[in-house]
Amino acid sequence: MDPTIDISGADARRPAPVALKIVVLAGPDEGKEAPIRASCDVGTDPGCDFPLTDSSISRRHARISIDRGRILVRDLESRNGTFIGDARVRDATLPLGAVLRLGRTRVAIQPRWLVREIAPSTARGFGELYAESLAMREVFAVLERVAESDLPVLVEGERGTGKALVGRALHAASARAKGPFVAFDCAVAASDRVALDLFGPEGVVAEPAAFGAVGDVPGDEGAFQQARGGTLFIEEVGALPVELQPRLLRALETRELVASDGAARPVEVRVVVSTSRDLRAEVERGQFRADLLHRLDVVRVRIPPLRSRPEDIPGLVARMLVGKLPARDEPGGENMQKLLGHPWPGNVAELKEVVERAARAGAAATGKRKAPPFADLVFDLGPIPSAPATLGTDPPGVSGPAPYAAARGQLLASFDRAFVAELTRRFGDDLDAAARAAGMARTDLDALLRRTGRAGPQNQGEDQAT
Repeated sequence: MDPTIDISGADARRPAPVALKIVVLAGPDEGKEAPIRASCDVGTDPGCDFPLTDSSISRRHARISIDRGRILVRDLESRNGTFIGDARVRDATLPLGAVLRLGRTRVAIQPRWLVREIAPSTARGFGELYAESLAMREVFAVLERVAESDLPVLVEGERGTGKALVGRALHAASARAKGPFVAFDCAVAASDRVALDLFGPEGVVAEPAAFGAVGDVPGDEGAFQQARGGTLFIEEVGALPVELQPRLLRALETRELVASDGAARPVEVRVVVSTSRDLRAEVERGQFRADLLHRLDVVRVRIPPLRSRPEDIPGLVARMLVGKLPARDEPGGENMQKLLGHPWPGNVAELKEVVERAARAGAAATGKRKAPPFADLVFDLGPIPSAPATLGTDPPGVSGPAPYAAARGQLLASFDRAFVAELTRRFGDDLDAAARAAGMARTDLDALLRRTGRAGPQNQGEDQAT
C-alpha cells in the first residue's frame, strides 16, 4: 500500500490521508510525474525511481521520502545542489506543494488526486495572456488543443482574472480569426433588450407584444448575427434570464435561429461563454438550466485567481510597464515585494489598474513622458480584506527561517488549512452551506478542499490515480 501523508492540520478528528506524487514543472522532462512510495530517488541514473534527462542533475541527485506524516528531502551530495527557492538544502522537511530546483529542473510534490489529463504548455503566453505558473500553463495547454475547433468553451473564474482575454485569444488562434469577434455581456445588458440584443429580431418573435407588431420589431442585428463567421463570446452567461436560456440551448443544438417569417436561419458562429458564478449551484437553485449547462460544458477551463499564482506578478507588471519606465529599468525591490504580498481581490484587472495609475502619477510628478524608476513609483494598494475572526485551532505561521517565497507559501497554506478546519467543524459535509458562509463559489470551495486534503465524497477513490 502506498504511504500517505496527513495534511489535515490540527483537527485530528477528521484525518485526510493523501497519496503523493512528484511532478516536473520545468526542465527537459516537463510534465513527467510519478507516485512517491516510501522514498523516491531522483537523478539521471536510469536505476533511479524518478530518472530525468537534465544533464545538470547528478546521477543520484536527491531523495524524497515520507516519514511519519512528513515529506523529507535529502541532497545526495549532488554537484549542483538541491534548492528550495534560493536556499540550498541538504536535509529539509517540505510542505505539500513545495517546489524543488535540481539543476535546470523544477519539481513539485503534489497530492496524487491532482490528475493532469494533458501536460502543461511549454509556452508562457496564449494570445494576450501571460503566465509563468504551472496552473496557468495547464490552462494554456487546454486552450492550445481546442483553439482550432468549433467546440464551445466554458471559461470559469473570478472577476478580473482575464476571462475575456481567453475568448479573444481562442478567436485569434482559430480558423475563424479573420471573422468578427463579438462580446455580449449578460450582466450589463438591459433586461428588456437582452433577447433582441443577443438573438436579434428572431429572438423576440415569440413575444411580439413586447415590441408591438412583428413588423415593428427593430431591424438591428443581434450578437449572433454580428458574429457571423467568427466567434461570439457571451460574458457572465449565468446572468442570462431563465426564460431566454432555452433559446440559447436551441441555437447551440440546432445551430439556427427562427426568423420572423418562420424560416430557420443558420447560426454560423463559434460560442465561448464565461462565468464568475458557480453554474452547478445555480442549477440546484433553479436559476440555470441543467441541459444548457451540459451543452456548454464541453470544454471547461478555470482561470485561477491571481493570489494563488504570485509567481506571475513580476512578468505581468513588466509587461504592463513596457515603454513607461526608463530604459533598462526592471521591476523589483521593495515595490515588487509590496505587490507580491497583496491579495489582489480584483485579480489581474486590479493589478493593471494599480500599476498603470502609479505610472501615470509618476510621469505627471516628474513632468516627463515616462515614469520615474520602478523603485520610485508609489502604489496605492488600498486596504487588505480582513480575515474571518475564527480560524480554528491551527494558527497561520512559518516554520523557521526560509526564503520569502517559501515562507509566504507556508503562511498561505497554514491559513487555508485553518480556514477549512473551521468550516468543516461548523458545517461538516454540508458543502453548499459552507460555501455560502465563506462567500465562495462552490467550485472554489471544492478546489480549496482538494488543496488542503479535505476533498469530499466526490473525490474518494481518486487517490490511486497517478
